[in-house]
Amino acid sequence: MSTDTDTTPRSAASPERPWSDRFTSITRHDLPASIVVFLVALPLSLGIAIASDAPIAAGLIAAAVGGIVVGFLGGSPLQVSGPAAGLTVVVAETISQFGWKTTCFITVAAGLLQIVFGLSRIARAALAIAPVVVHAMLAGIGVTIALQQVHVLLGGASHSSAFENIVELPSQLLNLHGDDFVIGLIVIGIIIAWRWVPDRIRLIPGPLVAVLVGTVLSLVLPGDPERIEIDGSLFDAIGLPGMPSGNWGALALAILTIALIASVESLLSAVAVDKLHSGKRTNFDRELMAQGAANMTSGMLGGLPVTGVIVRSSTNVAAGARSQASAILHGVWILVFSIALVGVVQQVPKSALAGLLIVVGIQLVKLAHIRMARRTGDLAVYAVTMACVVFLNLLEGVLIGLALAFVLLLWRVVKVSVQAAPVAGTERWIVSIDGTCTFLALPKLTKELAKVPTGSDVLVELTVDFLDHAAYESIHDWARQHENTGGTVEFVEIGTARMEHAVAGPPKRGRSRGLLDEVLGPWGERSENPVATGVAAYHRSHAHVVRPHLDELRDKQDPHSLFLTCADSRIVPNVITNSGPGDLFTVRNVGNIHPADGSDASAEAALAFAVDNLKVRNVVVCGHSSCGAMKAVLAGGSAGPGLDEWLAHAQPSLHSFRAGHPVRAAAAAAGYDETAQLSMVNVAFQLETLQSHPVVRRAVEERGLTVSGLFFDIATARVLEVTAEGIREVAEPSEITV
Repeated sequence: MSTDTDTTPRSAASPERPWSDRFTSITRHDLPASIVVFLVALPLSLGIAIASDAPIAAGLIAAAVGGIVVGFLGGSPLQVSGPAAGLTVVVAETISQFGWKTTCFITVAAGLLQIVFGLSRIARAALAIAPVVVHAMLAGIGVTIALQQVHVLLGGASHSSAFENIVELPSQLLNLHGDDFVIGLIVIGIIIAWRWVPDRIRLIPGPLVAVLVGTVLSLVLPGDPERIEIDGSLFDAIGLPGMPSGNWGALALAILTIALIASVESLLSAVAVDKLHSGKRTNFDRELMAQGAANMTSGMLGGLPVTGVIVRSSTNVAAGARSQASAILHGVWILVFSIALVGVVQQVPKSALAGLLIVVGIQLVKLAHIRMARRTGDLAVYAVTMACVVFLNLLEGVLIGLALAFVLLLWRVVKVSVQAAPVAGTERWIVSIDGTCTFLALPKLTKELAKVPTGSDVLVELTVDFLDHAAYESIHDWARQHENTGGTVEFVEIGTARMEHAVAGPPKRGRSRGLLDEVLGPWGERSENPVATGVAAYHRSHAHVVRPHLDELRDKQDPHSLFLTCADSRIVPNVITNSGPGDLFTVRNVGNIHPADGSDASAEAALAFAVDNLKVRNVVVCGHSSCGAMKAVLAGGSAGPGLDEWLAHAQPSLHSFRAGHPVRAAAAAAGYDETAQLSMVNVAFQLETLQSHPVVRRAVEERGLTVSGLFFDIATARVLEVTAEGIREVAEPSEITV
C-alpha cells in the first residue's frame, strides 16, 4: 500500500487547500486520469450515438458538455457524465416519433425539469426505487442494444423493435457481409481478452484498442465495410433545437421519461462512485441540478441527453483522480479531438462500434444481479421488468416492474404465518402466529384455530410486529371460548406488538426493542414490586425460550467457567460474555476479591466446588470501572460497619498499585482514572492469588485449566482483557472462552 499521505480524494474547489497544492494535485493525479477516461469515453460516445439513431456528432457534443458542465457544477467529486447506454432505447424511440431537432428540445426541457427536481430538494427521493427494477431496466436496455447491433455487426441495419430484430435475425444471418462480421468479431474478441493482458498494458482501455485495431484492419483487408459519416466539422453539427408542432401529451411524457431516467441513473451512479472512494460525499441535489444544466446545454447545442455514467466514473476513480478537474479535462480532450481529428472518426467502421456496443449491452446483464434477485425472492420482478423493457418500451417496463415490486412488497408486509399443531407425545397444542397480523389474516387465523381440540391445553406463540384490533379480537374471543369449554390458553408474546396495546389506541407497528428490553426485562421501569413485574414479563415473553435448554440441565450442570466478579448491580455476566443458562458458575462479592489467606469459607467452598466437582475449564476474574469498593480502598479510613474487615483483603492490591504495577501504567496510558486503574490492578492481583492456590494449581497442571482476567468499562460497555503485564483488547480466538 502506498505511503503517500495525500490519498483521500478531495474536491478541486476545496477552500482549505492553497491553489499551489490544488494545481500540484491536478497535474499529478487528475490530468493522467482525464486522459484514461477520455480514451474510454470516445468510442462509447460514438457507439451510443449510433445506437440511439442520432447524429454521430451528438454523442461527442454530449460527452464534452457532460464532462465540462457537470464537472464545474456537480456535487459528486469523481463522477463523470456523458451520453449513457441506459438512455439509448428511449432516445431512439423519441427520435423516431418526433425527429432529431424536437428531441433536442425535449432534452432541454428534461434538463430544466431536473433543475426543478434539484431545487425542490427531492433528489434522494429518486433513489426510492427498488434496485431490482433498476437492474432489470439496465439489463433490458442491454438486451435491446445487443439485438439492434447484431444486425449492424452482420452488415445490415437494425429494426425498430426487439421483436422485429429477433424475427429478422435468421434472414440477416443468411445475408451477412463477411468484412463487417469479421471486424466486429475481432473487436468483441479483443475486448473480452483484454482482461487477461498484463496490468501495465491494461492501463490502455480495451475498447479503444479494439476499435483502433478494427479500424486499421478495415483499411488493409479486402472489402468495403460501412463507415461512420459526419457531415462537416463539429461546429457544423451544432444547431438550435426545433420547437414541437403538436402531440403535446406524448411530448410531455417523453420529457418526463428522459428526466426521470437520467436523474435516477445519475444518482445511482453517484451512490456507487461514493462507495469506491473515501473522499467527499455527493451532494445529490447539486448533482441533479448540474445534470439538468448539462442536458439543457447539450440539447441547445444538438447533443444527446447526459447522465452520470458508472463505467467512466469507476475508470476515473481507478485511474487515481482526486477532483472534478479530471472530468472537466476529459471533456476538453473530447472537444479537441472532435474538432481537430474528425477525419479519423470517419474511418471507423460501424461494425467495429457494433461489436463494442454488443459487449456493452451484454455487460449490462449482470449475473450477480440475477443471483441476488433469486436469493431475495425478486427474480419474477427482474424477469418481468426486463422482458417488458425489451418487448414494450422502457417507461412501460419500469412502471410494470415497480407495480409488481410494490405488490410483492405489500404481500410480504401483510403476510402472516399461522400454524396449529400438537406437541409430539403430549395432548398440548402450540399455535404459532408469525408476521403482520391484520384483518387480512382472519380467514387463515380462524381456520388454524379451529383445528385445536376442545378442552386441550394451548400455548399461543405470538411473534408479530403489527396487530390490529380485528386480529386481536379474533384471537381473544377464541381464547375466551376455549377456556369456557374446559381448555387452557397461555400466551407467549415474542414479537414487538403486544396484545395489551391492541385496544389502547390505533394499531402501530411494534418498536424493535433491544437486548436490554427484550431479554433482560424492563430496565429503567419502576413499579411497586419490580421483581414481580419482571417475573411476569419473563413468564409472558421468554420462559418458553429457555425452557427446553433448562430441561436438559435439570439433573446436572456443566458450566465451562468459574466467573468471579463484583456484586455491583451494573455487571451482568451473561450479557458481557454472551453466554446462557448453565455456562457460568458465578461468584459475586464486593470488589471481586478472593482472600489470599483462605479466611473466607464461602469463597474457598465456591472455588473448590467449581474446580474439583464441576471441572470448569476456565477461572475468570472480572472487575469494572466506578467500583465503589475500589473507591473506598483508595480513600482509606472507615468504609462502614462490616465493610472494613472485608476490604482489608484488598490492601495487597492497593500496595501493588502504589508500587507501580505494570497494569497501572497501562491503564493510565489508556486514559483511565485512578479508581479504574486500581480495579485493573486488583484483577491482576487476584489472578496471582488464584494461580498460586493449591486447587487451581493442581487443575492447571493436570487438565490445563486457564486463569484469566477481564475489566468491564461501564461508560463504553466494552470489555478488556487484564494480564500480569497490562491490558489489551479481547482477541478472537482467545484463551478466554466465556
